[in-house]
Amino acid sequence: MKEFNVAILGATGAVGTRMIQQLEQSTIPVKSVKLLASARSAGKVLQFRGQDVTVEETTPDSFNGIDLVLSSAGGSTSKKFLPEAVKRGAVCVDNTSAYRMEKEVPLVIPEVNEKALYNHRGIIANPNCSTIQMVVCLEPIYKQFGLKQVIVSTYQAVSGAGQSALNELMEESQQVLNGEPTDPKILPTKGD
Repeated sequence: MKEFNVAILGATGAVGTRMIQQLEQSTIPVKSVKLLASARSAGKVLQFRGQDVTVEETTPDSFNGIDLVLSSAGGSTSKKFLPEAVKRGAVCVDNTSAYRMEKEVPLVIPEVNEKALYNHRGIIANPNCSTIQMVVCLEPIYKQFGLKQVIVSTYQAVSGAGQSALNELMEESQQVLNGEPTDPKILPTKGD
């Protein structure tokens, strides 16, 4: 069985660290893992299957020899680096919104349209987390009875805005509990 050289782009963020955990538990045969992030996060040491792995600053050459890229570093980072990874022979699974609306990039939910995985040009997008859950539930209903319309309201997690938003939420929560004013910057909307 082929073993894969895997890179995780955005490895130090909330989703990236979860990707590392999921990859550790998966049955994907991993030969090596490369953890990529911004210059600010380069040098951090994370664990993968009990081994220390130093986070590297992402450059186009980071993808030399990589077979599979799991990307969660934000849309602009995906747009900048995933084409570079594809040029170097990698298949990229993008967890950002960067490629979701591009016709030539398959938008895949494996439980629903796995066959779309086989028609890619190096980049595979996945939908928003709320969409994935909804479509997995609705697909059997659609197949059996059809659907004309679905109306959905969702409440999105702060984690979707990244680690800095989670940190801000923690700070704001402490400020509110202490009766102090808050000054949100990352998610500046407040409810009444």
